[in-house]
Amino acid sequence: MNISQLMAGLQQSTESEGFMGYMTFIEHDGTRHKVEIEADKSLMQHAADNMVPGIDADCGGECACGTCHVIVDEAWYEKTGKISSSEQQMLEMTPEGAPTSRLACQIEITNALDGLVVRLPEFQM
Repeated sequence: MNISQLMAGLQQSTESEGFMGYMTFIEHDGTRHKVEIEADKSLMQHAADNMVPGIDADCGGECACGTCHVIVDEAWYEKTGKISSSEQQMLEMTPEGAPTSRLACQIEITNALDGLVVRLPEFQM
């Protein structure tokens, strides 16, 4: 078996097991949390499931509280999808808003987000 065949087998194995890749949450103090991503979950759900500090998610993902505010790395921002008017309204109230701010509950994870990097503000609403 050559290296190409071995790599193809490994890729097929991980895809059949549902493995999609990783994303990184960076706390305001620089602490990094590398999290394996799964299909059919929001960014907020990944943070909560992996006990990433700094994501409160008080409304449970209903885009009603703004406590899952993240700042998406500029290189990834366009891949996170469009912002709805309700998300934009919530973001306007966040104390540490940035041009690439999003609510983690509104970002659905796909294969295209393998490698995603988001920063967490020091304070949530």
